[in-house]
Amino acid sequence: MNTDRPKIVLLYQSLLGIYGDHGNAVVLTKRLQWRGIDAELLTVEPGQPVPTDGAVYLLGGGEDTAQITAVQELEADGGLFTALDSGAVLFAVCAGYQICGKSFTIGSRDEAIKGLGLLDTETRRGPERAVGEVLHIWTQPNGNTCPITGFENHGGWTELGSDAKPLAAVDTGWGNGNRRDEGAVQGRVIGTYPHGPVLARNPQLADHVLEMALGCRLEPLDIPEMTALRQRRIEAVRTGRP
Repeated sequence: MNTDRPKIVLLYQSLLGIYGDHGNAVVLTKRLQWRGIDAELLTVEPGQPVPTDGAVYLLGGGEDTAQITAVQELEADGGLFTALDSGAVLFAVCAGYQICGKSFTIGSRDEAIKGLGLLDTETRRGPERAVGEVLHIWTQPNGNTCPITGFENHGGWTELGSDAKPLAAVDTGWGNGNRRDEGAVQGRVIGTYPHGPVLARNPQLADHVLEMALGCRLEPLDIPEMTALRQRRIEAVRTGRP
């Protein structure tokens, strides 16, 4: 990993890019650049080699059949696995989160499809679709709690095994489907359901991902407009206003 010019690698936008989750990669890049760090944003599509020297890799949401193709392409390439072994961080949203697990199903089919095996999770079709604004409570590494806001839209419900830990506790919404926990964390892999993009709406989480990748503490960024918008979204969910 090049820490002098960290690479933010957006994977397979043509397959897993229909919910605007590419914004997460832009957010990470900008938050480094605003601090004077010369970050580089790379987009890698199926058939192109996945670089092994990235700092953060990102997967987004997509349609069911695209998940199968993404797994096949990533396994055939192997670059993501090499990067993670070298200390990179993977941040995966919705469909991207599901394929990081041991297995998942698509649509109305009950056939379990092998995932990337990066998270000790299994995803199956839930009895109803989880749709709407969410509010989750994330416990930061320093022990302080921080709300996570976003928008969920997923039919799969995810169960965590013993090696994966929830990213957050559910306040409002479905989360992993049980209305108790949301997302999964295992080693240097983070999976979560909310769109938004979620890192645009939750700068503390964005900086956490960057600090994991770079192995250093980042100075806070004071952006009053972003703070005000974030607070309005939190209040809207808590009061039931759109």
